[in-house]
Amino acid sequence: MGGDRVPKQGEGPGDYEGFLRMVPLFADLDAADLTQLCQMVQEVDLAAGAVLFHEGALADRAFVLHQGEIEIVKVVDGHEVHIDSHDEPGTVIGEMALLEQTTRLATVRATRDSHLLALDHEQVVSLLHTSPSAARVILHTLTRRWRSLEAHVHHNERMAQLGTLAAGIAHELNNPVAAVVRGAEQLTESLDRSMAARLELERSDPSVAQQSTMTALAEQIEQAGRQPVGTGTGTGALSRADLEDEVGAWLERRGIADAWQVAPGLAALGMGPEGLGRLAADFGPLRMPALVHWLASAVTVRSLLVEIGHGATRVSETVQALKSYVHLDQAIVQNVDVHQGLDDTLLFLRHRMPPGIRVERTYAADLPRVGSYASELNQVWTNLIDNAVDAVAGHGTIRVRTSLDDGQVVVEIEDDGAGIARSDLARVFDPFFTTKPPGRGAGLGLVTCHHVIERHHGRITVESRPGRTVFRVELPVGLDVPSTAVPPDRSASTPDA
Repeated sequence: MGGDRVPKQGEGPGDYEGFLRMVPLFADLDAADLTQLCQMVQEVDLAAGAVLFHEGALADRAFVLHQGEIEIVKVVDGHEVHIDSHDEPGTVIGEMALLEQTTRLATVRATRDSHLLALDHEQVVSLLHTSPSAARVILHTLTRRWRSLEAHVHHNERMAQLGTLAAGIAHELNNPVAAVVRGAEQLTESLDRSMAARLELERSDPSVAQQSTMTALAEQIEQAGRQPVGTGTGTGALSRADLEDEVGAWLERRGIADAWQVAPGLAALGMGPEGLGRLAADFGPLRMPALVHWLASAVTVRSLLVEIGHGATRVSETVQALKSYVHLDQAIVQNVDVHQGLDDTLLFLRHRMPPGIRVERTYAADLPRVGSYASELNQVWTNLIDNAVDAVAGHGTIRVRTSLDDGQVVVEIEDDGAGIARSDLARVFDPFFTTKPPGRGAGLGLVTCHHVIERHHGRITVESRPGRTVFRVELPVGLDVPSTAVPPDRSASTPDA
């Protein structure tokens, strides 16, 4: 913070009376009160880049900008958000946090060398008691700043939620897409090997009995190939590995090339040394290399096709879940399946849950649909589940329950984290209130939940003790929302720095 000083000689009260008289906050003060105020103010000099006060600091004074320029910034999820800038002489800063005797909601710093006048809590309270116009000015300033701050932070919060959603989508798509790409790359090579080996067998002019055996083997390949590569024929992993070793050794003893590549496919077909011995007796040593390469490659081709199909299906399911989550190509207002919304949300937040977090779902059978602004309702589940993930700090249990209670659909999100302090419970739905350290939360997640649930004529409550925190959402089943309705304006007032 810049240096404080009392007015110097030659900078007496009169030097500021004319200036403060032009500030709307002090315009109606009588001459004696204004003179007394000028005698009590302290001066603050800020060099460019110096901080007047930090977000999270206890408010002890309000300030009036005399010269220079200041900016208001807020850190949200590690990113600094520019809220506003002021260079107008007479701008009042920090008065509401001072009056409420709370911590600062944002950081204020000078963007160029600045000079400010500081007033303490008693001076500001006295001013409001003696000047009705000052109270009106503060109310007007509060409303303007509240809306500006909320607009900026809401935008940043939506961007953060979009980032969370994008990360969840990327997490869910990564494995199936990788499987499809890997399978496609391997498929061409395996298909070429299979066709070459089959062509070599055909050129060897097999007998009718040998052709019949090949047809039976092809049917066996079709059955074995219905499972992705590496899943085997139902045998355990260790047994499968032992079988591959036995097959590989059998092939090497007979001088068959690339035994280590061929053995897994034959093992997947369930073929061991005994079965290979019978084939060798039927086909002879000249045809045997082409036969085993054809068998192994054909099994791999069929398995890769299944793997690619599974990956593509998983991608399609994720896309469908995304469309359900954001309700693309659907009316804004609709009757929604609460369970589907919860499942979609858990899917996209799975990347936030390390192995130490367990999720338990207890869903009521035949839970009725709820008329709602569907995409906004999913924002509620996202905020509540995301908060529960933070609460358990990487290790714990999150329980998601639904029930029907007296015509209300009830959703409960419970965690076994440290809990919320009793002194904080009454404020958890207040704008910008957060129990997280400065910069690790905007304090708008729960107030957004509260606004959304109120719009649906429902109710959201919380109870907490160490080891058990439960957010309970109640939504009316029979909510009649016109299909042409649109969500009301989300804007609301928020306090200044």
